[in-house]
Amino acid sequence: MPPRLGAVWPASSSLTHWGAFTATVESGDLASVTPLEGDADPSAALGNLPGSVRHVSRVTTPAVRRGWLDDGPAPSTRRGADPFVAVSWDELTDLLATELRRVIDTHGNEAIYGGSYGWASAGRFHHAQSQVHRFLNCLGGYTFSRHSYSLGATGVIMPRVVGTHDDLFKRSTQWDVIVEHTDLIVCFGGVALKNTGVNHGGTTAHPARNALNRFRDRGGRIVSFSPLRDDVDGPCEWFAPVPGTDVAIMLALAHVLATESLADREFLATHCTGYDRFERYLLGRDDGVPKSPQWAAPICGLAAEDLTALARRMADGRTIVTVSWSLQRTRYGEQTPWMGVTLAAMLGQIGLPGGGFGHGYGSMNEPGLPPLRCTLPRLPQGLNPVTSFIPVAAVSDMLLRPGEPFDYNGLRLTYPDIRLVYWAGGNPFHHHQNIPRLRRALSRPDTVVVHDPYWTPMSKHADIVVPSTTFAERDDFSGSRNDPVLMAMPKLVEPHASSRDDYDTFAALSRRLGVGDAFTEGRTSWQWLGHLYETWAQTLDFDVPTFDEFWQAGGTRLPVEDGLTLFADFRADPVRHRLGTRSGLIEIFCADIDAFGYEDCAGHPRWFEPTEWLGGPRARRYPLHLLANQPASRLHSQLDGGAASQKSKVSGREPIRVNPADARTRGLGDGDVVRVFNDRGACLAGVVLDDRVRPQVVQLSTGAWFDPADPADVDSLCLHGNPNVLTDDIGTSSLAHGCSGAHALVEIEKYTGTPPAVRAHRPPEMVSTSRTRSAPPPARPAPAP
Repeated sequence: MPPRLGAVWPASSSLTHWGAFTATVESGDLASVTPLEGDADPSAALGNLPGSVRHVSRVTTPAVRRGWLDDGPAPSTRRGADPFVAVSWDELTDLLATELRRVIDTHGNEAIYGGSYGWASAGRFHHAQSQVHRFLNCLGGYTFSRHSYSLGATGVIMPRVVGTHDDLFKRSTQWDVIVEHTDLIVCFGGVALKNTGVNHGGTTAHPARNALNRFRDRGGRIVSFSPLRDDVDGPCEWFAPVPGTDVAIMLALAHVLATESLADREFLATHCTGYDRFERYLLGRDDGVPKSPQWAAPICGLAAEDLTALARRMADGRTIVTVSWSLQRTRYGEQTPWMGVTLAAMLGQIGLPGGGFGHGYGSMNEPGLPPLRCTLPRLPQGLNPVTSFIPVAAVSDMLLRPGEPFDYNGLRLTYPDIRLVYWAGGNPFHHHQNIPRLRRALSRPDTVVVHDPYWTPMSKHADIVVPSTTFAERDDFSGSRNDPVLMAMPKLVEPHASSRDDYDTFAALSRRLGVGDAFTEGRTSWQWLGHLYETWAQTLDFDVPTFDEFWQAGGTRLPVEDGLTLFADFRADPVRHRLGTRSGLIEIFCADIDAFGYEDCAGHPRWFEPTEWLGGPRARRYPLHLLANQPASRLHSQLDGGAASQKSKVSGREPIRVNPADARTRGLGDGDVVRVFNDRGACLAGVVLDDRVRPQVVQLSTGAWFDPADPADVDSLCLHGNPNVLTDDIGTSSLAHGCSGAHALVEIEKYTGTPPAVRAHRPPEMVSTSRTRSAPPPARPAPAP
């Protein structure tokens, strides 16, 4: 590769999802990292990078579960408990190629689930999900998943309401516009700056904190509805409602607008459809229950007069209504963003500078940043001829219920019979609800394959484990659609132990399976980087450096669109710039959804009583509402063993924040280890007393690596504090079947005795086997359900 001469960005610089940095290297590892110059608010998660290449949890050799190697492919309850056998790369390639061929020839490509959900590396080429999907498509395809755990409900409901969901983030109203024009930000779920450290594909700047400070300096006000005070950093008006009642609050605000002639009926008539149907519900004309502040007050625990006063303030100035992503990760999660759009439409400010609706401010760095005027290079994944798919959060349902029908977005589909799960670059033990049920589901396939640099919980539940390189051990480049830099990611260290790029693993498998030319197209990974860059450059309407010049400089700057207001064109001319909905308008009432006849998602936004909330009968048994939100110390579960993540732990376990009043009634103090439990499972966590948490609410972030006290027991206590042992594995509704894992009712009690040691980041036991390892035994028949 060419040397880095006259670099704009140093040769030791690189990019992660949570920021750009320069590194010092010692003894084959990252010794220290420094945020890129000019980043005013870098993410604390950069502190997890030093020591990550040679961390004790690295997978150092190709490995196969002993039971699978000895007994052959088959369902097994030993996944997660068996030791592993180290094999050579040639042996792994033969074993895996033989098993892929068996499954395809015997059961068809539909029997392969190419899950591979997760962020993995920020790189555009060495992106694990893209690599495995390209490989599986070369073999004839795979069962795939739609949407994301983060936005499962939004990804289905918003295209039907406003014709898109991507534009809500990629083309959201920019921070500079909000700073200049907005009077009032009313945010449901807050604007949590801890989450703005992260962006798909990386980020070189974090402007949200500075923007909010400038907004306040101009006289802007922030109203936050959240059980957590620190969901808005700095001054705000904090309302701490009963969790899960945001739709009831919005309905109450909408009721005031409707009954006090504050709604913009001209906008509702010209830019929306179905408001009249929704208003009948809002005013209680059919069910006799007006959704007034007096109705909402006992549901949400807030004063009716406060809601009335806020509605009047919202109508009196330029107001933007924002909804965090977390609020749609619940049962009936489609309703919150839909009702947020409806409330903003009633104010009539959608498309006006500084007004309207926002989704995801404080959920990721992207919302509020100007979008690129171009696309970015990407690895072609090819065409997937298999039509079988699932909503991404239905993994356990798929594995446990093959052949059963299910509803999704107006379709009646059938769960496929999956025999092989192929996972690269993700950890479902972080994302997926109800880990005991997930472990049962993972016992059903014949084979589970995982590519990962680390012995994550998913790696430990695999049959075949492929040691992947990290981003620091390979050349790549990356950028995001709302960041003005495409950045080179040069290799910083040599690959650790026997780790190998996923591309090289798939290239070897492809050759063994007869599709080598289709997968590699005759290129090395370095040649692919140049090819992707130069092919992309030919599509642009502006000049960029050649690939060699780009690499030598360390990156290139790209033009962005400044001054963007979401849906400004649509507001100016709703005929010429019609939305992508069936009507071309904002669908407050959606005839298509209404025609589906779903009991859990009506034709307009409405209040559904949550299944997990303090106002229901379940709270008598489990009287604390647990919020399983995103961590401040890492991205999801990535680098949980890193210094920044470990510093946040209490007695080595994930911290659980508890209001002091709730702690007193249970005899708990700061630093105590507690058992957090309900009828689904239990985990240990370390208490942090915090009056910024609403009484009757506890907060336990996701991402602590699952660490069962007894790996052979699927219902085992998690020693490390993973809240997904407590969450319910049920879709948001029949419409989207999105993830509902943000809320759970629990009880906590002090753990008596000496807590067991945390082993989450230790590799599994490695043993030898007497069986010849050129191929596994024939597959055994599946046991009866």
